[in-house]
Amino acid sequence: MSIDCLILLKYPSITGLCCGVAASRLGTSIPNDNTMKEAQPAAIRLVDYTPPDFLISAVRLQFDLRDQGTRVRSHLSVKRNGQHQRPLCLDGEQLITHAVSLNGEQLTTADYALAPTCLTIPTALDDFVLETEVEIAPEANSALEGLYRSNDLFCTQCEAEGFRRITWYLDRPDVMALFETSIEADAMRFPVVLSNGNLIAQEQLADNRQRVLWQDPFPKPCYLFALVAGDLAMLEDSFRTASGRVVTLRIYSEPDNIARCGFAMESLKKAMRWDEEVYGREYDLDIFMIVAVNDFNMGAMENKGLNVFNAKLLLADAATATDADYENIEAVVAHEYFHNWSGNRVTCRDWFQLSLKEGFTVFRDQEFSADMRSPGLKRIEDVRMLRAHQFAEDASPMAHPVRPDAYVEINNFYTLTVYEKGAELVRMLAHLLGRDAFRRATDLYFERHDGQAVTTDDFVACMAEISGRDLTQFKRWYAQAGTPVLSVKAEYDAAAQRYQLHCTQHTPPTYGQPDKLPVVIPIKMALLDDEGRAMHCQLANSTTSADAFTLEMTDSAQTFVFAAVPSAPVPSLLRGFSAPVKLDFAYSTEQLLLLMAKDSDDFVRWDAAQTLHQRVLLAQIAQPGAPLPTGYLDALAAVLHADDDPALVSELLALPAESYLGDLMPVVDVDGIHAARSALRQQLATTYQDAMLDKIAQLQTTTAYQPEHRQAGQRALKNQLLGMLAEAGQSQAFTMVQAQYAAQHNMTDVLAALSIAVNWGSAALRETLLTDFVQRWSKLPLVMDKWFAVQAAAQQMDVPERVQQLAQHAAFSLRNPNRVRALYGTLAANQVVFHRQDGVAYRMLADLIIALNSVNPQIAARLLRGMSRWERFDPARQERLRAELERIRITPNLSTDIHEIINRSVSQ
Repeated sequence: MSIDCLILLKYPSITGLCCGVAASRLGTSIPNDNTMKEAQPAAIRLVDYTPPDFLISAVRLQFDLRDQGTRVRSHLSVKRNGQHQRPLCLDGEQLITHAVSLNGEQLTTADYALAPTCLTIPTALDDFVLETEVEIAPEANSALEGLYRSNDLFCTQCEAEGFRRITWYLDRPDVMALFETSIEADAMRFPVVLSNGNLIAQEQLADNRQRVLWQDPFPKPCYLFALVAGDLAMLEDSFRTASGRVVTLRIYSEPDNIARCGFAMESLKKAMRWDEEVYGREYDLDIFMIVAVNDFNMGAMENKGLNVFNAKLLLADAATATDADYENIEAVVAHEYFHNWSGNRVTCRDWFQLSLKEGFTVFRDQEFSADMRSPGLKRIEDVRMLRAHQFAEDASPMAHPVRPDAYVEINNFYTLTVYEKGAELVRMLAHLLGRDAFRRATDLYFERHDGQAVTTDDFVACMAEISGRDLTQFKRWYAQAGTPVLSVKAEYDAAAQRYQLHCTQHTPPTYGQPDKLPVVIPIKMALLDDEGRAMHCQLANSTTSADAFTLEMTDSAQTFVFAAVPSAPVPSLLRGFSAPVKLDFAYSTEQLLLLMAKDSDDFVRWDAAQTLHQRVLLAQIAQPGAPLPTGYLDALAAVLHADDDPALVSELLALPAESYLGDLMPVVDVDGIHAARSALRQQLATTYQDAMLDKIAQLQTTTAYQPEHRQAGQRALKNQLLGMLAEAGQSQAFTMVQAQYAAQHNMTDVLAALSIAVNWGSAALRETLLTDFVQRWSKLPLVMDKWFAVQAAAQQMDVPERVQQLAQHAAFSLRNPNRVRALYGTLAANQVVFHRQDGVAYRMLADLIIALNSVNPQIAARLLRGMSRWERFDPARQERLRAELERIRITPNLSTDIHEIINRSVSQ
């Protein structure tokens, strides 16, 4: 499953919502779908795992879809697992049970025990058929888990534990069964009826109804079950596999949107070919389907043969989608397709192993995107996100290992740590094994565990077996939370031509883990001369010399010695970001300038630039007006004039985000960070105004829009420079902004112009463009999400009041996760505004979380994370944040999703 994210892609939304929304929007007018658990459960612990008492080999489901009172009949082939006489206990939530039968015999209520979340059937039988009939209410399911209605579309979301909202079942990933699904629905209103696998039969019934039968030939856990029914248009294509089979490809969406599905289809075909060529994985069914849904908690879901997508990550054309949208669509379509093997054919034994499928698949989609676009820029993008958000998660009360030890609510562990840090662990294994051995190890993994539910230990065991390496210590990465700090000191002996790197590692304490053991850290590195060329030298105790090395650090302290080093080098460390650690090395300004200008590794160049920017900004925060380092401005001018990839130039010039700068400080200086960053941008724009205007002119184009890397990089650099000039008040910039908006050449440029106008333009310009945007795009929800978000992202201090007004807009809905994230999620990610001294935005967030508690607790819990690091701020802000957290905590009937996060946040 692709996780909800800061840009609605794969990452948890660390954002908030607003109390200023009218009570009618946040209060009792929204039906309570009874999402609360009966009582707050105790933590589920990995060490307590036991195999299921029963297994289910086959499932026959019958759905009778109705506007109210949908009926679900299930036929389960059950077998006792082991020698025991424990009763069968099935999971369920919000089910009205009408019938239960065992081997065809109707049971009475005296024959079983029925509780709100459990159906218990005492039986001595070892092999039997259990049938149940239940009634559910998809139309009232605002939590968007299980079977629910999105407008006039029936849709499912079963990961992690949504299937229990559909029927009584063993809702755990290590119970894998063959599914056959029969669906009855109104043929006029729901002409398209889909489920997993292959279409077996379709028949017309009385009263304009139809029955459709689907059969999945591969066993799967119930979290991969899917059902969709609605009036949908279809885009069809085909793909010929490496073995010559022809697979039918279909994408479904609302009729008005089908023309915007072409890019997703092309992305799917690229992903299918790439997976064959890079991993040897061929698709296994006769048909692969994707459906776009407007109301969806996550980014997308990899249900076997029937992927369900948030429409944001599927629909695109030049007029309505940005370059980032295109890049995200390509990546997420690939991610969900890759799950067919890394997640579906081989799945998780339990939810503690979530990174087994998600970390591995994120690594695969990152490598795919790198091959489709730019490897260096893709690595920078991933590291920037990891540092800004996963490192922050590691430093928060919600810190947890990639393989968690315990959880109360599994939805809370669809996190950056599981996904992105999990991907970094796979990347380290790939580095340590090498390309060929890693491919052979993944082949072994897929072949050995096909059709099984396994663990991260099983994955690492395949790596160890193929490579012959002992990876016992490496597995600490899965078990320990926190971000290791890699400290490096250099020593050069000119007479002996010997260079030493003295390395130490330390991982700070995290929630429940005060003491940490050393981990394996692969350090890709090179030694550069004063022209930026890699020195050919020899690692001591080695018989070979090289231009670059991968050091393997395994102890708390180690020294690496290089021989035949002719002059004092500049170390290029952690190339390609070879390990998810914080690097502490006392680079001089001159060394950083050399790395930024001359290193052959794009990541190291960017990292050097970021370190320079950080030093300048932290000095300016401490002492406004402090002098800039010698050579800093000249180096940026050289970057601006260089004939490099425009996307790389844009990255080198970009200043660190305000939230990331806050993480570098003992106490976050919200206002100081904002002032220093804005002042530096203005200083750069003023100093290099003419050069920036010349560069913008060079980057202007009337060429037909293409969402490919070169064009996207040109737009990114042009719009970054335009924004800096506008922030500095350069009048010509606003003339260009108006012209760029009026041209409506592509949504990337339109949205950039709108954002610049909203942030730094006059009130008249801002209102003119905002009004025009609504008039053009009011009928397209995904484009309107951008309109809401651009206003919530503005850095004027009256933004909370604007958000209050926008919450009353006819297009705003608390029931739509995309709209909630666009408006209020963006507000809470807007550091200087969200942390306004009066604390009004804190109350907004708390009020919204309390309202969403009974509507969609999963979204509420993700929004709550933005308050979990309250102790990072000054005393006044701490007091206000803590008060709102306490107010949430005493809310009656608090969901388990929120309960777990709030308790960890305020108990620290």
